[in-house]
Amino acid sequence: MKELSQTAQAVRASTTLAIDALFKQMKADGIDVIGFGAGEPDFNTPDNIKEAGIAAIRDNFTRYTPASGIMELRQAICARLKADCDLDYKPAQIVAASGAKHALYIALQTLVNPGDEIILPAPFWVSYYELIRMVGAVPVVLDATEASHFKLTAEQLSAAITPRTKALILNNPSNPTGMVYSREELQAIGRVCVEKDIYVIADEIYYHLIYDGKTFTSFPSVSEEVKERTILINGVSKSYAMTGWRIGYAAANEQIAKVMSNYLSHSTAAPCSIAQKAAVEALIGPQDTVDTMTSAFEARRDHLVERMNRIPGVSCLKPEGAFYIMMNLEQLVGKTLHGVFIRDADDFADAFLKHGLVATVPCTGFGAPNFVRWSYATSLQNIDEGLNRLEKFLAE
Repeated sequence: MKELSQTAQAVRASTTLAIDALFKQMKADGIDVIGFGAGEPDFNTPDNIKEAGIAAIRDNFTRYTPASGIMELRQAICARLKADCDLDYKPAQIVAASGAKHALYIALQTLVNPGDEIILPAPFWVSYYELIRMVGAVPVVLDATEASHFKLTAEQLSAAITPRTKALILNNPSNPTGMVYSREELQAIGRVCVEKDIYVIADEIYYHLIYDGKTFTSFPSVSEEVKERTILINGVSKSYAMTGWRIGYAAANEQIAKVMSNYLSHSTAAPCSIAQKAAVEALIGPQDTVDTMTSAFEARRDHLVERMNRIPGVSCLKPEGAFYIMMNLEQLVGKTLHGVFIRDADDFADAFLKHGLVATVPCTGFGAPNFVRWSYATSLQNIDEGLNRLEKFLAE
């Protein structure tokens, strides 16, 4: 048989899969393991949203919808972006997709020609790198260090732009770091993007999960010029505990939105009609469950960070959003733990799972080989037990 697609074969499996597979096998074997890899809230979808989905089924709302989503959903997205971010979009500028990851993929397909460069600050969500390569573009990774609170500076961005640069991917709040850009930082980055004439894919899927009373600034809100060249990515997965419903969306200028909609019409077409109706309720219905979930995450974050920073050999910054922390392993690299020589996060995560019975996410695939990610989308009881096991693991 003829060879398979070189592009498809070049897509690498997630570096977290091996750890996750081992974790699931150990759990299936009855071993008392604890997982901190979850990239989704541990809350249930609120009842009013579930009832909207059930009503859609009972009302036989089970047929094709427009490729970019039903008008009711696009209007609800516009209303939510106005209420939360003071952004003015029209329904014609909104494209609904089967999750925010899908919206990211369609955005890249809309922007990219083969060989274009996409600037990607590290640490980054593992899928960004592969999505860029899947559309034939070249990832240009810029290190945002712990000393800079894992945030890209305008100066770094400006220095990295070449004639082949097409876009920047900016994730705010960040997965995996949990860091949040200030309005001033975003304004400086925006000025560079306008001056150098590049697009921005602004992934703001965690925008509701902001702590310490801070105010979130949406990237396209910093100026009209910035908004015109930004594809805003968002969705209902994280804020409303709807990861399995698969509703994400993009907001962009009308030309970009039209091209994205055309692309969707010949690939997946619209997302699930039932999930669209549930998403409408999420966006226009009561928002108190969002506040409840955010408060719970903030309390867990505070507890996790305070305890972790008292454990010799590891440390972490206090994240400002999302539900992840980055545990620094630099003091452990080059040491041997439980007979395992620790070269990077992969070695640590594997040893910690096998000997400490705790699953974390090694950040080698996130562009941060000396860090592991812990999710605090789990109970305080699990957090305490996980940290107890970390102390024991490092002490032996």
